[in-house]
Amino acid sequence: MSSSGGAVVAMARRAERTIVQTLREAGATSADRAVPLSAGRPGGRMALRRLLRREAVRESGDRYWLDERAYEAMRDGRRVRAVFALIIVAAILIAIIVFGPMRANAQTPALRPDQAAFRDLYEELVETNTTLSEGSCTLAAERMGARLLAAGYPAADVRVLVPADRPKDGNLSAVLHGADRSAAPLLLLAHIDVVEANRADWTRDPFTLVEEGGYFYARGATDDKAEASVWVDTLVRLKTDGFRPRRDIKLALTCGEETADTWNGVEWLLREHPDALQAGFALNEGAGGQLDAEGNRVALNVQAGEKLYQDYTLELTNPGGHSARPRKDNAIAAMSRSLAALGDYDFALELNPVTRAYFTAVAASSPQYAADLRALTAADTPDAAAAARLSAANPVWNATLRTTCIPTLINGGHAPNAQPQRVTANVNCRIFPGHTIEETQAEIARVLNNPAITITPLGAPDPTSPPPPLSPAILDPIRQIAGRIWPGVPVVPTMSVGATDGRFTNKAGIPTYGVTGMFGDPDGGGTHGLNERIRVRSLYEGRDFLFDLVKAYAMQR
Repeated sequence: MSSSGGAVVAMARRAERTIVQTLREAGATSADRAVPLSAGRPGGRMALRRLLRREAVRESGDRYWLDERAYEAMRDGRRVRAVFALIIVAAILIAIIVFGPMRANAQTPALRPDQAAFRDLYEELVETNTTLSEGSCTLAAERMGARLLAAGYPAADVRVLVPADRPKDGNLSAVLHGADRSAAPLLLLAHIDVVEANRADWTRDPFTLVEEGGYFYARGATDDKAEASVWVDTLVRLKTDGFRPRRDIKLALTCGEETADTWNGVEWLLREHPDALQAGFALNEGAGGQLDAEGNRVALNVQAGEKLYQDYTLELTNPGGHSARPRKDNAIAAMSRSLAALGDYDFALELNPVTRAYFTAVAASSPQYAADLRALTAADTPDAAAAARLSAANPVWNATLRTTCIPTLINGGHAPNAQPQRVTANVNCRIFPGHTIEETQAEIARVLNNPAITITPLGAPDPTSPPPPLSPAILDPIRQIAGRIWPGVPVVPTMSVGATDGRFTNKAGIPTYGVTGMFGDPDGGGTHGLNERIRVRSLYEGRDFLFDLVKAYAMQR
């Protein structure tokens, strides 16, 4: 909180009687426990609106309503110690009345009106819980759909598509029609489900958007509600601006990307509502901008293609026996030796057009490794010595150069005084494009070198496809717009070492590219972990970049 905000809270704590009087002067009464929306100055009212989703205040009709504890203080006039809601409501109202248009967050510059509208949309989506355990993608889709309808989209062009047997896993489909119906549509794709977040583990409530220290914090702040919010905001702006694209612009906000082993919205849409996704090409998550440790922009990445995700279950059994009479073929010891061999093993070095372009671009901005990077890409066959040094220097480079398979889970034994009869392990592989699950399984078996260990692929296989082409039609608009917004920052093609919904759309014949224009910290920003965050500056800059990019693609011939 700013120093002025801290002073307001301190004043509230020192003089509760003054607080109650101030609330009354603002329009709150003991009869209706409400403050008129007209209270305070416009800048202050905007700040108060940003608290509507907190427990202390809510909006109904033309008033802000105080929570029960604040109302009790108003009704009885009694002193209430350590009442969080009263302190917060009073502090905000005093700030509105006394300090006028002072911003609620003084850490960031004043927002443009269009940015303020976007922030409200972003906050609403982020604060709609969409975890598998207790959230609802359907509610999030309905809320975003309502914003499109309010912008003037016909109801026929905005659909919330919900599987009959999964009522909370809804998806939003929308379209802005273009002038040339023969032109292949552009698809804006993002997922609105998020991974689980335990409130007790986080520094801040993961399902409340917090702006602090130049960052937005929340589950989904980046993955993937940042881009999902930008896509909705883009369609709203295009509609209100009266923009008529040459080609249709389709929007698909989907559920189930984070839990694809359970259910996936893109798979379901391709099967049940293919018209929602059919397009000439798609923009998706998968790559953003890179910042260094000092916050300087290093590169803007564009993802084309991704590795294949596959888990394998390993199992080893033997008769076991009493621990006082040990066997040489102890199942835990034998499995451990084989897993250690797999951990030490490097799959073959490989380059494809995307990864070759990636390392070529990285060489220009990494003087420390430039010689090795050039040696890596100079010949058809990668230089093994250079690759070894690069792999040791950067785990992402290592993962970009080859298939990787590592043990991630192990379980064995049934009693502390008995030899194990059964040991299982999970091996997680990220398979380089062009290789099959069966081929990788055979290589794992060779490395384990123990025919007693059974290897079973886990789950249905993910679709595989070659990387989509990085043609000038795709790259040129990105380079031109990025060059205007971030002069001198290189645009770097990448292959994702993780997995996105692009694996389904690419397989369906929709070339899908990961591009967000949002620059992230080198530590990953807590994505899938604690205290997920995105730089405020990065979000607003990425929004501007994507808006211009969508317009450029929409008018392309």
